[in-house]
Amino acid sequence: MPKLPVISGIKVIKALAKAGYEVDHQTGSHIILRHKEAPHRRLTVPNHDEIAKGTLLAIIRQGGLTREEFLDLLK
Repeated sequence: MPKLPVISGIKVIKALAKAGYEVDHQTGSHIILRHKEAPHRRLTVPNHDEIAKGTLLAIIRQGGLTREEFLDLLK
């Protein structure tokens, strides 16, 4: 299983944009993303310099992605 990098919230949002997510709105320091196509999943990404590993894993899982798919999106 590949190791997850320490990345910022902005990089997570850019990677998820490649998977079909777009920014819906922002509440404080949390950015809400929504998937363009059904099922219209919603994800909350904290706009922090470093995302905690557990939080990043939860975002990946809720987005319907595997670790490998997410790492490919970072490239």
